[in-house]
Amino acid sequence: MLVVRRCSVVEAASSNLVQRRRLLSCSKRNDDVEKVLSIISRRWTTAEQLKESLKSSGVFLSNELIEQVLKRVRFSHGNPSQTLEFFRYTGGRRGFYHTPFSLDTMLYVLGRSRMFSHVWQLLAEARRKDPSAITVRTVMVVLGRVAKVCSVRQTVESFRRFRKLVPDFDSNCFNALLRTLCQEKSMTDARNVYHSLKHGFRPNLQTFNILLSGWKTPEDAEGFFKEMREMGVTPDVVTYNSLVDVYCKGREIEKAYKLLDEMRDRDLKPDVITYTCIIGGLGLIGQPDKARGVLKEMKEYGCYPDVAAYNAAIRNFCIAKRLGDAHALVDEMVSKGLSPNATTYNLFFRVFYWSNDLQSSWSLYKRMMLAGCLPNTQSCMFLIRLFRRHENVDMALRLWGDMVEKGFGSYTLVSDVLFDLLCDMGKLGEAEKCFLEMIEKGQKPSNVSFRRIKVLMELANRHEALQSLTQKMAVFGRPLQVHQSMESPTETPDSLC
Repeated sequence: MLVVRRCSVVEAASSNLVQRRRLLSCSKRNDDVEKVLSIISRRWTTAEQLKESLKSSGVFLSNELIEQVLKRVRFSHGNPSQTLEFFRYTGGRRGFYHTPFSLDTMLYVLGRSRMFSHVWQLLAEARRKDPSAITVRTVMVVLGRVAKVCSVRQTVESFRRFRKLVPDFDSNCFNALLRTLCQEKSMTDARNVYHSLKHGFRPNLQTFNILLSGWKTPEDAEGFFKEMREMGVTPDVVTYNSLVDVYCKGREIEKAYKLLDEMRDRDLKPDVITYTCIIGGLGLIGQPDKARGVLKEMKEYGCYPDVAAYNAAIRNFCIAKRLGDAHALVDEMVSKGLSPNATTYNLFFRVFYWSNDLQSSWSLYKRMMLAGCLPNTQSCMFLIRLFRRHENVDMALRLWGDMVEKGFGSYTLVSDVLFDLLCDMGKLGEAEKCFLEMIEKGQKPSNVSFRRIKVLMELANRHEALQSLTQKMAVFGRPLQVHQSMESPTETPDSLC
């Protein structure tokens, strides 16, 4: 008996030791990520200075750490040129290979800044060193950023350039192009490209599911569904969900319910997405109570609602201005072990914004932060615009401080409204402080905001402070010379191909 107890004590002590080691390891990794991010965020004159600082940091630059750093750069909108230098420095070490995730994240950061020439240079480098790092996801990442700012023709030309870069340039890559066009362009564009290129590829179930998910009218979706069957492609749950969704958005709920019956006849079990579409469709025809009943109905079929399903039902009550019922659904989802996300809160922020309810918005924001749910850009814009409308500087600065500290939201979009408010209220010192915080984050304030602050500084005879801000802003405008200058311009779409 004594031996058993001693063994239990030893096992517990060993388990606690392992747990402490893991916590210490996690803490050190987070510290290393912060240290590297601090190095990347500084304003370096040359790339060599950045590299020397990385070498002397003492941080072991593993694949895991690099992925974490790049992920943080992506979501904090960090400096793309200096991040590229970091990526090349770490990838240039003997025997080291970047993961596909790291490559894709770096390409996203460059594409978002429209540094397309560097995108293709990096892809060529990856092709020479490790072709397997270029995946279908890579194709989607690059085409997604290209399609954001370029024409359909340029997007297709970029797709063709991947033929020499991707080891297996097949239907999956074709599907990546179609998905991009559906998301960033129009269904007409996607349909035209599909018909012009489909003979060079073998359209599969995923091809049709991608295109079906983008149709806006039931007539178009039905026609494409017919073509799919004529080609011998058997529809699955995703296919039916796309049709249900288009019927619901077209307010043809009866047809959507008939599809549910057809799915069950084909032994295809409707999933949570199917029911979420139905809930949204019922809201569009003004039946939020019936939509709420679907939450119970789906449980009877062994399908349990997720956050998105609850959000759809909550949205219906928010649209109907029945906030009591909406709050009751939030409480219900929490009782089921589901955590409200930023979309959940945005449903209420929208109502409060349009009803000009500052206090309710602020209370909800504090509740959101207390729950550990970080706002997204939409949340921030609802809030900052409402603060601007009420000329509430304290709340606006509190929001900005949380953004800077926790790294959520778009600094560029929020700062434009914030600087308008601060300048209108004569808070030049606060505006300058926020301006500098933004630059320290590697984010370029808009020229409109800078000109407004410049005028106020001139009127206040703060010439030295203005000169300092001008120098800091000039950093963002210098031409990029890789390995010499650390800042980048925005490339025009014409320089892409």
